[in-house]
Amino acid sequence: MAPPCSRWFTVVAFLFASSSAAASMYDEVEMVWGNDHSFFYIDGEGGADEILALCLDETHGSGFHSKDAYLYARFDIDMMLVANNSAGTVTTLYLMPEDVPWEIHDEVDLEFLGNVTGEPYTLHTNIFANGVGGREQQFRLWFDPTTDFHTYSIVWNPKHIIILVDGVPIRDYRNNNNATTQPAFPTWQKMKVHGSLWNADDWATQGGRVKTDWSAAPFYAYYRRLRVTPCAPSPGVSWCGDEPPESPLFDQEVDGAALRKAREEHLLYDYCKDTNRFKDKGGIPVQCSFDE
Repeated sequence: MAPPCSRWFTVVAFLFASSSAAASMYDEVEMVWGNDHSFFYIDGEGGADEILALCLDETHGSGFHSKDAYLYARFDIDMMLVANNSAGTVTTLYLMPEDVPWEIHDEVDLEFLGNVTGEPYTLHTNIFANGVGGREQQFRLWFDPTTDFHTYSIVWNPKHIIILVDGVPIRDYRNNNNATTQPAFPTWQKMKVHGSLWNADDWATQGGRVKTDWSAAPFYAYYRRLRVTPCAPSPGVSWCGDEPPESPLFDQEVDGAALRKAREEHLLYDYCKDTNRFKDKGGIPVQCSFDE
């Protein structure tokens, strides 16, 4: 069995502290739980990459968030997920505000659901607006996310929430502000970038039928190169929230052909197609008209 999380933390944190390499992740994020189950280390040619490792064992996992909060931005980060038998584990990347009551909070979720060795990872996405979620879409990743880093991105502006994997758009939740019936959309809560590794074997893998194998613990997920690009409005507009509704600025960020292709090939579940789920609730939710 591998050594416990805390032992790795002690050794590798010392190595990081003695390095003179630039420490962007170290400067930009802070641990919010599981401090003893996380560590930073230097990797890459010439120590170019500084990586945050999160650890999960039978006691608990760990999580971080960015020090700064943003209202409209593009968020990119590289991740390498739990390898081998990752059943029951969940590695996350999400946006969420602070100091906002839970019943009205906004959130954009990417949850990577572990699986038994040899089976593909599932990317579970959800969007909360005004405290209401239930907008789940799931995708099969088309590569092994455990052998190398891949880039996962969230573009959030007044018209779109776009989720991308290695630059390929897989989801576009749209704010159609000219619609007669307006679906809820995150517009006013500054959000921080979060990441975590935790156990969810009551639901994560095959609906909870496959449990976490703690004999394979500890489990590790890795994050590097957090890039945040604040939203830039058109010339003469003070900020993105004041962009005129007719402006095409934000629509330029969506590659419609690539989005449709990715969804045709990799979409596993779409709440908008789950008619049985909503048959006693008045039909498919209104936002399905704006959620591709």
